[in-house]
Amino acid sequence: MKHCIIVGGGIIGMCTAYYLSKAGHQVTILDQSEGQSGASFVNAGYLTPSHIMPFAAPGMISLGLKYMLSSSSPFYIKPRLNADLLSWAWHFYKSSNAAHVKYAMPIIERLNTASSALYHELHRHHKLNFHLEKKGLLMAYQTQKAKDQEQEVVLAAKAMGLEVTSLNPEEVLRLQPEVDMDILGAFHYHSDAHTTPHEFMAAMKSYLTEQGVVIHHHAQVLTVNTLGSTITSIETEAAQFFMDELIIATGVWTKSLLKKIGVGLSLEAGKGYRIDLSEPTGISVPAILMESKVAVTPMNNFTRFAGTMELSGINTIVRKERVEAIASAAKRFYPSIEMPTNSKREAAPGMRPLSPDGLPYIGRIDQYNNLVVASGHGMMGWSLGPITGKLCQQLIDGDNPDFDLAPLSPQRRF
Repeated sequence: MKHCIIVGGGIIGMCTAYYLSKAGHQVTILDQSEGQSGASFVNAGYLTPSHIMPFAAPGMISLGLKYMLSSSSPFYIKPRLNADLLSWAWHFYKSSNAAHVKYAMPIIERLNTASSALYHELHRHHKLNFHLEKKGLLMAYQTQKAKDQEQEVVLAAKAMGLEVTSLNPEEVLRLQPEVDMDILGAFHYHSDAHTTPHEFMAAMKSYLTEQGVVIHHHAQVLTVNTLGSTITSIETEAAQFFMDELIIATGVWTKSLLKKIGVGLSLEAGKGYRIDLSEPTGISVPAILMESKVAVTPMNNFTRFAGTMELSGINTIVRKERVEAIASAAKRFYPSIEMPTNSKREAAPGMRPLSPDGLPYIGRIDQYNNLVVASGHGMMGWSLGPITGKLCQQLIDGDNPDFDLAPLSPQRRF
């Protein structure tokens, strides 16, 4: 049995704690937040085998430049002179090509499919009570251009064995009869499922505590102590913690924490927003509104509209124009839905950790013999939570991991 310290109490940290505890290890989680906010609570809740495209893809650079001066655009990069951002952007540029997409797609698909299976396994656990439905995902479009773009992804998805159906507006209405959509059509990915994130997080926290996992909130790591190639302890304002193994799963804060021990990581914060609508909408099938890059999820007793990608550094500033952009997209695709002012006023942000090539970082660091990094999942953090946790447990136990982790190495070259 090892004493494992996990820094980060989001979906990745919680799932890692689950599998480590299940394997018989003593686990402590240090979370700098109060445990009820951040990307793990404001995401779309998708389990997405269909999301096979890496964020770094052809056309993304030109799209970012096109939208740079529009703070309400789906993909916004706040202009600023920052060495880390410029380095990340250069690596992102080098990764945004067809060869990389071809390389990354099967890796992403296999990870997402395996993680979705683990979510369903967790859902069958008698002590983990959380919402999970498998109704697939609609990629809904209003223009022929968007349809043609998605058609390429559909062909790749089908080649990987995923079931995808092309639907016209009437067929979408039959699938979801209580709300009409103003669309040209949609692709229905049958493989996908959805959850209500805060329910899962609460259920997992309760279960882990019951199993003896110790969770400290408001515990920001200030110092990391090392002896040669071993990390001996970490210090917060309140206490010092010793460990056999350290797992860093702090999302967008991973880069700054690793800097404390001389480890570099190319990582940027991509801010997204969510609007929750408690009034009945009639929406029963999750959808991505393609032209606006907005995700729509029928969660337990409310509907969530989430989206946008904003690279403006680590901050929790809510830009009203970006919230309005999500609300406007919802109205364009669902004409009967009204977005109350109070729902927009209560919109919340979350920051996703973006690697420059769109693949997560999961693996050990050469400089230290007891450090595992789990970050950089981008918009797939929620979907990849369980498989990441299981892979971290396999690394710590010295087992053969379920996947080749070389493409996910935190020290890979771009």
